[in-house]
Amino acid sequence: MLGAIIGDIVGSRFEWNNIKTKNFDFFAPKCFPTDDSIMTLAIARALLDACPDYENLEQSAVTYMQSLGRQYPDAGYGGMFRRWLASENPQPYGSYGNGAAMRVSACGFAARSLAEAAALSDAVTRPTHNHLEGMKGARATTEAIFLARSGKSIAEIRAHLEQHFYALDFTLDSIRDSYEFNETCQETVPQALVAFLESASFEDAIRNAISIGGDSDTLAAITGGIAQAYYGIPAEIRQQALGFLDETQTEILRAFETAFPCEAPAR
Repeated sequence: MLGAIIGDIVGSRFEWNNIKTKNFDFFAPKCFPTDDSIMTLAIARALLDACPDYENLEQSAVTYMQSLGRQYPDAGYGGMFRRWLASENPQPYGSYGNGAAMRVSACGFAARSLAEAAALSDAVTRPTHNHLEGMKGARATTEAIFLARSGKSIAEIRAHLEQHFYALDFTLDSIRDSYEFNETCQETVPQALVAFLESASFEDAIRNAISIGGDSDTLAAITGGIAQAYYGIPAEIRQQALGFLDETQTEILRAFETAFPCEAPAR
């Protein structure tokens, strides 16, 4: 889960100032946790509240997305989601925005099977992004994380994603010059997946995601969760990232990591 938060933090300063290269300072004083991190933490808290049977996960997701979202009102939420956060009777609104995929990494780390990964993803996505493409983007991200932490190779993960979700028949080099900002799952998740699939390390994966421009923090959050599951997070990067989180955020992260250890498999 921290991998998604790191991707968000590193990408935060490039969301409206895209950079089309992998050569940049990884962390900078202008970096900050955006709505991607806040909602990632909200889903993590919901999973902690609903485990081990997850019967109440959907309602817990609503509860914690609203409570944590209202605690951080200026994190950068989209218009429809901002209205959902403020609603006293929140209802799904058919979104296929990439927010569905940026917040689900904790589901991939909590799941005990591929089927459970899909079920957890669906439960936390339905309250808002109940469009088919929103559900699909979230599930692809969650399943990629589960497979990565289960010891599957990059080739095996690619095969699964292509069989069940997207045609990943492009390279980052082939789209870098033309790729533009896009907030949909269908034009963000495949690109984030390829950023991981072309990577050589955790840091390289996030640099890949940011290097194509677009919705940089969200791209890197999606990629970062998968990269953590596959590579782990270098200690120095972890320590630097924790410096951007406040006490509330750090407390949720540590509680989640205690309940669901996030060690990458030996490769």
